[in-house]
Amino acid sequence: MNQKTIRLVILFAAVSLLGVGSFQLFWVNKAFDLESKQFNERVFVALNNVARTVQKLTKDTSDLYAPIQQIRSNFFIVSTNDTLHPFLLESIITKEFESRNIKTDFEYVIYDCFSDSIVFGKNVPLENDDRSFINFASRNERWKESTHYFGVYFPDKRSYIIDAIDIWIYSSIFMLIVMMFFSYTIWVILKQKRIDEIKTDFINNMTHELKTPISTISLSTDVLTRPDIIENPQRLNTYARIIKEENNRLKTQVEKVLQMASLENSSIELEKKEVDLHQLCLQTIRSFDLILKDKNGVLTTQFDAKPSIIIADAFHIGNVLFNLLDNAIKYSAENPKIELITYSDRKGIYLEIKDQGIGISDKDKKQIFDKFYRVTKGDLHDVKGYGLGLNYSKTMVHLHKGWIKLKNNTPHGSIFTIFLPFKP
Repeated sequence: MNQKTIRLVILFAAVSLLGVGSFQLFWVNKAFDLESKQFNERVFVALNNVARTVQKLTKDTSDLYAPIQQIRSNFFIVSTNDTLHPFLLESIITKEFESRNIKTDFEYVIYDCFSDSIVFGKNVPLENDDRSFINFASRNERWKESTHYFGVYFPDKRSYIIDAIDIWIYSSIFMLIVMMFFSYTIWVILKQKRIDEIKTDFINNMTHELKTPISTISLSTDVLTRPDIIENPQRLNTYARIIKEENNRLKTQVEKVLQMASLENSSIELEKKEVDLHQLCLQTIRSFDLILKDKNGVLTTQFDAKPSIIIADAFHIGNVLFNLLDNAIKYSAENPKIELITYSDRKGIYLEIKDQGIGISDKDKKQIFDKFYRVTKGDLHDVKGYGLGLNYSKTMVHLHKGWIKLKNNTPHGSIFTIFLPFKP
């Protein structure tokens, strides 16, 4: 699947998910509004009947014009020409609500014109904010021509409406799960594509790295099989040395791959003992003397960690140092300038490797420690390798209960910081 096809699939998937989600949200909102409207209509009918019943009980023959006002979505005021005892009013309201299938808690209030106060029925407990709202609204929204009225408040109306449209809620949850699964599938496809690209790049690099020493060994072997080689011992020794060096190179490449395989299988066992980190750093630095000399590079040290003894596997920590120094040299355009600094606190030792190389972009920083990932310049890998070194380094540092971080150097380059506890 090419890049263009992948982009089209992602575009169509995004549009589909957005469309399905928008339609589902639209219909859920419509269902909520419809259920709320029907609820209000039932409440209006029920409260109108309550007002008529109050008229009959008080033997009031006057006409009531529009006796109901909806102050808020869950608060209604009903005008009457007389007042009733709270318990009698509550029983009438309850009976009407039951007949209209209004099965949710409510609180009622009655305006007492004699004391100019609002009397709460105490049918359900209310929050202070709700009581303040009812008291304020009841006083400010009453009819000027009426001295008797009562109000009905539904504190749980929203929850009641949501329960009434539960089928829509469940369908939305199911739809959300489907959308999440679909999104996850797209993510897996993209990740798998990325893994395939990385593996292909790894195989190409490994093939190149192995092909070069094999070709060199093959050519040297051909020379050694010539009859006249015996007559030139110096030449014989030269080609024998080349074969040995290339064989060691092959061995090193294979060991790198086997190391990562052992890490994947969790079969690696650390041989931890007391290690002088400063001495280990100096031993590792010696491996780069010739390379630095050839590139006119400089590597300076500043050992401030006290003490410098940690409990660690010297072999693997040495490999971590080697990988970081090797990268610092390889990714420096010319005349590498590298600093190796140590310092400590009561928990452990910090080791910084600073370079002034090409640096690492923010995009690459997120994946720099991933297996097989290699920093590229455009579409080309300017530096050969497998993309295993930093992943191996991170794994080893974590196995020692430490951490490794990357940040930009100023004005350019990179700084890798490692923390290793004294006793992991």
